[in-house]
Amino acid sequence: MEIERYKTLVLDCDGVVLNSNQLKIEAYFDVAIKYGANEKQAQALVDHHIKLGGISRYPKFEYFLQEILHEPVTEAAMQSLLEDFGREVKRRLSNCEVAPGLLELCKKTRDIRWMIISGGDQTELREIFIERKLDVLFDAGIFGSPDNKDEILARELARGNIAQPALFLGDSRYDHVASVRAGLDFIFLSNWTDFEGWQEYCEANHIRILGGISDLC
Repeated sequence: MEIERYKTLVLDCDGVVLNSNQLKIEAYFDVAIKYGANEKQAQALVDHHIKLGGISRYPKFEYFLQEILHEPVTEAAMQSLLEDFGREVKRRLSNCEVAPGLLELCKKTRDIRWMIISGGDQTELREIFIERKLDVLFDAGIFGSPDNKDEILARELARGNIAQPALFLGDSRYDHVASVRAGLDFIFLSNWTDFEGWQEYCEANHIRILGGISDLC
């Protein structure tokens, strides 16, 4: 494909830039157990997380408290869960695999602005990308929760930080839906996705599929 025709390249983080989807699943399970859930309840949180791929951790932990544990969603409970999850994620993502071909694609697209839009915590993401010396690739910024992807896309388009035509590389249903709503082209990357039923979804929505970033080089 003629990727050089785009002015902005928007990338999801988990499952696209970093091979971190399974690590996030493990983190959700472990944090739930640490909080006091049994294995069935912890797995229910994991299942909810997978179902809502690309969505931030905040509503997922609210669901965990309210719908799985049947407890009130208090500030103290949310803070405990979010802090534990943040520590687990940062520890795991500091060493996980970076997408093959990332640097090669960056060299190929020197004139294209690069941006991360993720469901992950924004501060946490920026710290991890600085630590791994990946932040310099994303000259248009690294963005994440608590704002959702729809909000980030709308804001950055309004600011002119996303110049059209723009391409979104993602691995979840929400990545696709958000990109369509914002008027971006979209490619689904399948190698590391945890989206169950992605083949049927992509076929039904006529979505172009590639394995990973290296396929764009």
